[in-house]
Amino acid sequence: MESKAVAASRSAILIIEDDSEIQELLSFAMAKEGWKLILVKTGEEGLDYLKKNQANCILLDIMLPGMDGLKFIKKLKEMEKCRSIPVIMTTARGEESDIITGLELGADDYVVKPYSPKVLIARIRASLRRQEEGSSGVKTRVWQQGKLCLDADRHTASYDGKALDLFATEFALLQHFLSNPDIVFTRGQIIAAIKGTDYPATDRSVDVQILGLRKKLAEAGDLIETIRGVGYRLKTAE
Repeated sequence: MESKAVAASRSAILIIEDDSEIQELLSFAMAKEGWKLILVKTGEEGLDYLKKNQANCILLDIMLPGMDGLKFIKKLKEMEKCRSIPVIMTTARGEESDIITGLELGADDYVVKPYSPKVLIARIRASLRRQEEGSSGVKTRVWQQGKLCLDADRHTASYDGKALDLFATEFALLQHFLSNPDIVFTRGQIIAAIKGTDYPATDRSVDVQILGLRKKLAEAGDLIETIRGVGYRLKTAE
């Protein structure tokens, strides 16, 4: 496994990219950020690293030798300790269908090649910031609607006492809805709330994430209502 570290830091960024020139470009661009960079060229190497080490964010190329990026995400989400790690896809495959597939599998973000290193760094910062905000806070933040319950500080969600296996973005969506019941949000407002302002995303990508969340909520999925021509809301449980 090829790995390089830039200045000791609490934030470890795992970069899975088989192009050596892009690896060098990212190393140079991120040198001032103070992150620890772990660079590997295959999904298999990435999984081997994560079995023994921690990462705060993963940059993932889709087209990789051996295990491709989509298969990597599937394997990653099977590892309990790694499910909440933000995954940013970096891919030359910018078709909507490819992006949606990645999001459905649990990726949190995507950047289409050729991309600006500055934009990518901004996305990483946003992911790290959301992760810190989600794990900080003195008071316990718990929301409940009927049999649906979410504990933000413990990062757990359950329905009728049974744990829900949610991806990071799905968890953020559910927390946003539960903390703002009966309020209608446009897709743009939803994106801004969980990803930050000026985040580029299509309406379709929001719909895909909502659909995935509804499926995992089973009977409670009906609580998330589609408001035709506007967006979505979580109705108060009766």
